[in-house]
Amino acid sequence: MDPHLLRTYVTVARLASFSEAARELGYTQSAVSQHIAALEGDLGAPLLTRRPVAPTAAGERLLEHAGPLLLRLEAARADVVRMAAAPEQGLSLAATATALHPRVVAALPGAGVTLRVLARDLVPAAVATGDAGLGLVDGLAAASDPLRLPDVAPLTAHGVAEDTVAVLLPAAHPLARRPFLRLDDLADALWLDAADAGLPLAQLRAAVGGGAFRPALRYEGTDVHALTTLAAAGRGLTLLPRTVADGVPGAVAVPLTEPRIVHRTELLHAGAPRGAAAELMERLAGGDRR
Repeated sequence: MDPHLLRTYVTVARLASFSEAARELGYTQSAVSQHIAALEGDLGAPLLTRRPVAPTAAGERLLEHAGPLLLRLEAARADVVRMAAAPEQGLSLAATATALHPRVVAALPGAGVTLRVLARDLVPAAVATGDAGLGLVDGLAAASDPLRLPDVAPLTAHGVAEDTVAVLLPAAHPLARRPFLRLDDLADALWLDAADAGLPLAQLRAAVGGGAFRPALRYEGTDVHALTTLAAAGRGLTLLPRTVADGVPGAVAVPLTEPRIVHRTELLHAGAPRGAAAELMERLAGGDRR
């Protein structure tokens, strides 16, 4: 399967237009049509209806495979190019919103750092494709257990920090005076569903083997301040690392003691870090590696 044809197909399916795909890719519309026809001929199945432009059942199945396949190809190219390239003068770091642990921030170089806060699923991909030299990811895990990361490319992960997990409650909440909480105490609570600004409810369900954790409001963004403002206003509870949850105006961070889970931060890289990335890794040495 020709990856150029596959990229053309993914673009046409995303834009639902041959002409728009041609403009984005820099091809003629005739060339785009020929690419799609060639891919359909190779696979022996129609992939798109034409009026309107939409994936067929076979086309939908191909889209499920296309993203990981194209990402792997980009990662392979970036890995080879990285080996031959000179070390970057600065440090490019991609991070999730709650992964900026104080230990990592303190270890960053004094200058030359480019930091991008990305959606949770995009950080490993940014490292794999060379868009970022290092990645910081975080999530819920049992103490000393590694995070479960998407298999986007051969990446190495180093554990750099583990924190207490806290439930962020409005100051007037009946449970705000508790010294600690168990999830059983919150069985009827409504939560903020904020997968990229806080610790995802899906991770919480996985860590405790299920549970409803009913969302009251869905927040799509990476702004932790916006999330904590919503929690302080009583729009739903959220789970955060204690280092992030403490000191939020109008809210109280109560440690979670049951189940026994922690907030874990890991540093990702592809290949052997060099330059500023290698120096940061050395400063953070002492965590585990996998």
